[in-house]
Amino acid sequence: MMDTSSVPFKHVIVCADDFAAHSAASRGIAALARTGRISATSVMVLSPGWPQDVALLRDLPQAIDVGLHLDWTSEFAFAYGHGLTLGGAMVKAALGGFGRASAGERTRAVIERQLDAFEAHWKEPPDFVDGHQHVQQFAGIREALVQALVKRYGASSVPMPYVRISRAPDGNADVKARVIAAMGASALERLAAEAGVPIASALLGIYDFAGDQNRYRALMEGWLQQAAPARSIIMCHPAQDAPLHDAIGTARQREFAYLSGAQFPAALERASVRIVRGNSFDR
Repeated sequence: MMDTSSVPFKHVIVCADDFAAHSAASRGIAALARTGRISATSVMVLSPGWPQDVALLRDLPQAIDVGLHLDWTSEFAFAYGHGLTLGGAMVKAALGGFGRASAGERTRAVIERQLDAFEAHWKEPPDFVDGHQHVQQFAGIREALVQALVKRYGASSVPMPYVRISRAPDGNADVKARVIAAMGASALERLAAEAGVPIASALLGIYDFAGDQNRYRALMEGWLQQAAPARSIIMCHPAQDAPLHDAIGTARQREFAYLSGAQFPAALERASVRIVRGNSFDR
């Protein structure tokens, strides 16, 4: 076994997406937070479960980052009247439909409503913002998001939320990761830099949700090895169990089993990774 005693530790955020997607996701994420297996979670605030599930994040033995999972493409977004399929959102972004004239005003209103819903129940601003299916970096949405964050938090005493850049590190970008990054990762990074909004600049954890637990273990071990020394996020989507209507329910349970088991801490040690919150970054 390699001696890692002299190897500097890499600081990595492990973020469980989709808190409040359903109660099984919320319970699984809270269980992982209680045992220090994750350091962040992003919340689907349009879910009717958010006002109740928020209690699971209170009084954790150690604090985690709690952020907004900006949403245009879930069933919850459709229920609120602004929902689109992922393909529809991608086309609308490519055609400038989120940012043009009155459409831009509606985009900003959707973002503000979700920030309001987050703060109404968490009672604090989000530590960060990312997006369900990475919509935070779509054209028109990214501009409105940065503007909203600067307007709401730029002059406040609380830290500015950091923004996830959904771009895999060099050498880790498969076709799915390249498509995600092409929807505006670099553009969002530039906008954030110009506005003084901090970022987490590398995203791992992108895969097709297929395979068994051995495949997920191998993928996670690779992501841990490939993570940059700082400002990396590994996203995950765990749940203790999952309802039948959840298209990735089996993958959620598989991820929870791995992240809550003994193999994950051993993999962290081998990769010299420490799980940290975003406030450990130079912000």
